[in-house]
Amino acid sequence: MSPTATPARGVRDADVIVVGAGPSGSTTAFHLARAGLDVLLLEKTAFPREKVCGDGLTPRAVRALVAMGVDVSTEAGWLHNKGLRIMGGGHQLQLPWPELTEFPSYGLVRRRQDFDETLARTAQQAGARLQERTAVTGPLLAERSGRVVGVTARTVDDGGRRGPEVTYRAPLVVAADGNSSRLSLAVGLRPRDDRPMGVAVRTYYRSPRHEDDWLESWLELWDGEKLLPGYGWVFGMGDGTSNVGLGILNTSAAFQNVDYRVLLKSWLDQTPEEWGYRDENMTQPVRGAALPMGFNRQPHYRDGLVLVGDAGGMVNPFNGEGIAYAMESGQLAAEVLVQALARPTAAERERVLESYPRLLKDTYGGYYTLGRMFVRLIGHPAVMRVATQRGLPHPTLMRFTMKLLANLTDPRDGDAMDRVINGLTRIVPAA
Repeated sequence: MSPTATPARGVRDADVIVVGAGPSGSTTAFHLARAGLDVLLLEKTAFPREKVCGDGLTPRAVRALVAMGVDVSTEAGWLHNKGLRIMGGGHQLQLPWPELTEFPSYGLVRRRQDFDETLARTAQQAGARLQERTAVTGPLLAERSGRVVGVTARTVDDGGRRGPEVTYRAPLVVAADGNSSRLSLAVGLRPRDDRPMGVAVRTYYRSPRHEDDWLESWLELWDGEKLLPGYGWVFGMGDGTSNVGLGILNTSAAFQNVDYRVLLKSWLDQTPEEWGYRDENMTQPVRGAALPMGFNRQPHYRDGLVLVGDAGGMVNPFNGEGIAYAMESGQLAAEVLVQALARPTAAERERVLESYPRLLKDTYGGYYTLGRMFVRLIGHPAVMRVATQRGLPHPTLMRFTMKLLANLTDPRDGDAMDRVINGLTRIVPAA
């Protein structure tokens, strides 16, 4: 049961409370604070902290970082990459990031340990009040309406001991608490089982390939004689190590029976020994995380609670990319919340807030529907095999595929490929 409250009129600890200081939460807090709102950003851990991720950022994420004023130069510690190197079916193909008006023509690599703290500190500098080691325990609900009017939380010390429960009040709360999103679950927003889910595992190896300026994707992952829907990656970190991992979709019948760590090792054992991807060069344990895809939790707004990032299942079904969509959804949510809080009546505010789910569907809905169709197709090993063996020898087809999978098109000034992709996303129904 969530606690209820009947706060005195006008009593608040912030204009907006954001729960979770990952990419979605920090981006939301940044844009809210820059617009002049009083934002309380609550994070259960302390920075720096690690997250399971490939550490590779596409041009979509670069654009979101630039919009926050983050210095993404190499002098600031960012490793730039030129595009994607694809391996599979006995072929190797290097595809540069497309040159577009809408997006920069380069990607980035940065450890999540640094990346997340950079975003959180940027939000702080914009005026957000960041409280680390503050674990939110649940929503605070208005006694009569059941509306979310704040959260309850406890401080957490270095040893994991929790302090007494405290209450923070705000007219709006943003759930940026990741895939598990206990805040969403507490108000009855459960994940949909008709949406794809991925699992990713990764680790780091000392490797002479650590300064590779291409993101590398391996399209063939074999579990014995079964070709799995997913891919492996190798991202040079520029610090003497490579981030190496793999992601698998639940659209395969073999999904439940795969030992991901064994699969990772068997794949890497096929790579040249001089690359260094062997146990003796591993610098961290193999860790895994879930990838909630294609709006797997809806609606994205209900009764004072706004969902962003993984909490709302924003991961791209085509390629497993989550950071760009976490940041973009945070910016979209902030724009809606700023407008809503400027309206003079409760009815007007609610009308604006209820536009947020529609805005997300207008932005991503058709594209995510295409993505769900795509992952169902590649869940069949025969389709995956044909796509890998027949597609890679055709660079023009692969450039089109790259634009589609990475969601990198110009909406107005694009080429023929862009027009086809944009047209498809408009005519496919959003759900």
